[in-house]
Amino acid sequence: MPFDPLSSRPATEDGAAAQYRTREAACAARRDAEAARSRTVSNLRLVTFLAGAEVDADVDFMAVSSYAGTASTGTIRVLLDLRENPEGRDVLVVEDIVDTGLTLHYLARTFRLRAPRSLAAVTFLDRPYRRLVDDLPVRYVGFTVPDEFFAGYGFDLDERWRNLPDLHLVT
Repeated sequence: MPFDPLSSRPATEDGAAAQYRTREAACAARRDAEAARSRTVSNLRLVTFLAGAEVDADVDFMAVSSYAGTASTGTIRVLLDLRENPEGRDVLVVEDIVDTGLTLHYLARTFRLRAPRSLAAVTFLDRPYRRLVDDLPVRYVGFTVPDEFFAGYGFDLDERWRNLPDLHLVT
Protein backbone atom coordinates (compact mmCIF):
# COMPACT_ATOMS: atom_id res chain seq x y z
CA MET A 1 0.00 0.00 0.00
CA PRO A 2 1.47 3.41 -0.94
CA PHE A 3 2.32 5.94 1.77
CA ASP A 4 -0.44 8.50 2.33
CA PRO A 5 0.72 11.41 4.51
CA LEU A 6 -2.85 12.51 5.20
CA SER A 7 -3.69 9.20 6.87
CA SER A 8 -0.25 8.54 8.35
CA ARG A 9 0.52 8.63 12.03
CA PRO A 10 2.38 11.88 12.80
CA ALA A 11 5.66 11.45 14.60
CA THR A 12 5.79 12.81 18.12
CA GLU A 13 7.93 15.73 16.95
CA ASP A 14 6.00 18.32 14.95
CA GLY A 15 7.68 20.92 12.76
CA ALA A 16 8.06 23.44 15.59
CA ALA A 17 9.65 20.88 17.92
CA ALA A 18 11.93 19.70 15.12
CA GLN A 19 13.08 23.26 14.41
CA TYR A 20 13.68 23.86 18.12
CA ARG A 21 15.85 20.73 18.53
CA THR A 22 17.75 21.51 15.32
CA ARG A 23 18.52 25.02 16.57
CA GLU A 24 19.48 23.64 19.99
CA ALA A 25 22.04 21.31 18.36
CA ALA A 26 23.26 24.26 16.27
CA CYS A 27 23.84 26.33 19.40
CA ALA A 28 25.91 23.53 20.93
CA ALA A 29 27.97 23.33 17.74
CA ARG A 30 28.35 27.12 17.74
CA ARG A 31 29.77 27.06 21.27
CA ASP A 32 32.36 24.51 20.14
CA ALA A 33 33.17 26.45 16.98
CA GLU A 34 33.71 29.82 18.65
CA ALA A 35 37.41 29.07 19.08
CA ALA A 36 37.77 28.52 15.33
CA ARG A 37 37.03 31.24 12.79
CA SER A 38 35.18 28.94 10.42
CA ARG A 39 34.10 25.40 9.90
CA THR A 40 33.30 23.58 6.70
CA VAL A 41 29.80 22.14 6.88
CA SER A 42 28.97 19.23 4.61
CA ASN A 43 26.00 17.07 3.68
CA LEU A 44 22.27 17.77 4.11
CA ARG A 45 19.71 19.19 6.61
CA LEU A 46 21.25 22.61 6.57
CA VAL A 47 18.80 25.51 6.50
CA THR A 48 17.45 25.31 10.05
CA PHE A 49 20.82 24.24 11.40
CA LEU A 50 22.64 27.22 9.88
CA ALA A 51 19.95 29.62 11.05
CA GLY A 52 20.55 28.45 14.62
CA ALA A 53 24.32 28.12 14.43
CA GLU A 54 25.08 31.82 13.86
CA VAL A 55 28.69 30.92 13.13
CA ASP A 56 30.87 32.21 10.32
CA ALA A 57 31.06 28.94 8.37
CA ASP A 58 32.15 28.06 4.89
CA VAL A 59 29.50 25.73 3.50
CA ASP A 60 30.22 22.96 1.05
CA PHE A 61 28.09 20.02 -0.03
CA MET A 62 28.60 16.33 -0.42
CA ALA A 63 25.61 14.23 -1.41
CA VAL A 64 25.64 10.49 -0.78
CA SER A 65 22.95 7.87 -1.02
CA SER A 66 22.53 4.40 0.46
CA TYR A 67 18.74 3.94 0.49
CA ALA A 68 16.20 2.59 -1.98
CA GLY A 69 12.68 3.05 -0.65
CA THR A 70 12.69 2.29 3.08
CA ALA A 71 15.71 -0.04 3.05
CA SER A 72 19.44 0.56 3.02
CA THR A 73 21.13 -0.93 -0.02
CA GLY A 74 24.40 -1.40 1.84
CA THR A 75 26.15 0.41 -1.02
CA ILE A 76 27.16 4.04 -0.62
CA ARG A 77 27.06 6.16 -3.74
CA VAL A 78 28.69 9.59 -3.92
CA LEU A 79 26.33 11.77 -5.93
CA LEU A 80 28.18 15.06 -5.38
CA ASP A 81 31.64 15.68 -3.96
CA LEU A 82 33.07 18.74 -2.21
CA ARG A 83 34.23 21.75 -4.22
CA GLU A 84 36.97 22.65 -1.72
CA ASN A 85 39.62 20.49 -0.08
CA PRO A 86 38.97 20.34 3.70
CA GLU A 87 42.68 19.88 4.52
CA GLY A 88 43.56 21.68 7.75
CA ARG A 89 39.95 22.77 8.32
CA ASP A 90 37.45 21.98 11.06
CA VAL A 91 34.77 19.87 9.38
CA LEU A 92 31.25 19.42 10.72
CA VAL A 93 29.16 16.89 8.81
CA VAL A 94 25.45 17.73 9.00
CA GLU A 95 23.46 14.50 8.64
CA ASP A 96 19.73 13.95 8.48
CA ILE A 97 19.81 10.51 10.12
CA VAL A 98 22.48 8.15 11.43
CA ASP A 99 21.21 4.59 11.42
CA THR A 100 23.63 1.71 10.80
CA GLY A 101 26.46 4.24 10.66
CA LEU A 102 27.80 2.85 7.39
CA THR A 103 27.34 6.11 5.46
CA LEU A 104 28.87 8.29 8.16
CA HIS A 105 31.70 5.76 8.60
CA TYR A 106 32.37 5.99 4.86
CA LEU A 107 32.29 9.80 5.01
CA ALA A 108 34.61 9.88 8.04
CA ARG A 109 37.14 7.63 6.29
CA THR A 110 36.90 9.77 3.15
CA PHE A 111 37.38 13.00 5.11
CA ARG A 112 40.29 11.64 7.16
CA LEU A 113 42.14 10.89 3.92
CA ARG A 114 41.77 14.59 3.13
CA ALA A 115 43.43 15.60 6.45
CA PRO A 116 40.98 17.96 8.15
CA ARG A 117 42.11 19.54 11.43
CA SER A 118 39.05 18.10 13.17
CA LEU A 119 35.98 16.09 12.21
CA ALA A 120 32.61 15.98 13.98
CA ALA A 121 29.02 15.26 12.99
CA VAL A 122 25.60 16.52 13.93
CA THR A 123 22.53 14.42 13.13
CA PHE A 124 18.89 15.38 13.26
CA LEU A 125 17.70 11.81 13.93
CA ASP A 126 19.77 9.08 15.54
CA ARG A 127 19.30 5.31 15.94
CA PRO A 128 22.37 4.28 17.97
CA TYR A 129 20.96 0.80 18.67
CA ARG A 130 21.18 -0.03 14.92
CA ARG A 131 24.91 0.68 14.57
CA LEU A 132 26.98 -1.77 12.57
CA VAL A 133 30.19 0.24 13.07
CA ASP A 134 31.79 1.92 16.07
CA ASP A 135 33.83 5.07 16.45
CA LEU A 136 31.58 7.50 14.60
CA PRO A 137 32.23 11.23 15.04
CA VAL A 138 28.62 12.01 16.15
CA ARG A 139 28.87 14.88 18.61
CA TYR A 140 25.41 16.47 18.45
CA VAL A 141 22.01 14.73 18.21
CA GLY A 142 18.58 16.26 17.62
CA PHE A 143 16.39 13.25 18.46
CA THR A 144 17.00 9.59 19.21
CA VAL A 145 14.17 7.83 17.37
CA PRO A 146 12.61 4.36 17.16
CA ASP A 147 13.29 1.91 14.35
CA GLU A 148 10.65 3.32 12.01
CA PHE A 149 10.81 5.14 8.68
CA PHE A 150 10.01 8.85 8.50
CA ALA A 151 8.77 11.11 5.72
CA GLY A 152 8.30 14.88 5.71
CA TYR A 153 10.35 17.75 7.15
CA GLY A 154 12.92 17.11 4.43
CA PHE A 155 12.84 13.29 4.60
CA ASP A 156 11.65 11.50 1.49
CA LEU A 157 10.19 8.17 0.53
CA ASP A 158 11.38 7.45 -3.01
CA GLU A 159 11.89 11.19 -3.61
CA ARG A 160 8.35 12.15 -2.46
CA TRP A 161 6.87 13.81 0.64
CA ARG A 162 9.90 15.96 1.58
CA ASN A 163 7.69 19.02 1.55
CA LEU A 164 5.48 17.98 4.46
CA PRO A 165 5.89 20.52 7.30
CA ASP A 166 6.48 17.89 10.00
CA LEU A 167 7.69 14.32 10.40
CA HIS A 168 5.37 11.41 9.67
CA LEU A 169 5.92 7.77 10.48
CA VAL A 170 5.61 5.64 7.35
CA THR A 171 3.33 2.74 8.20
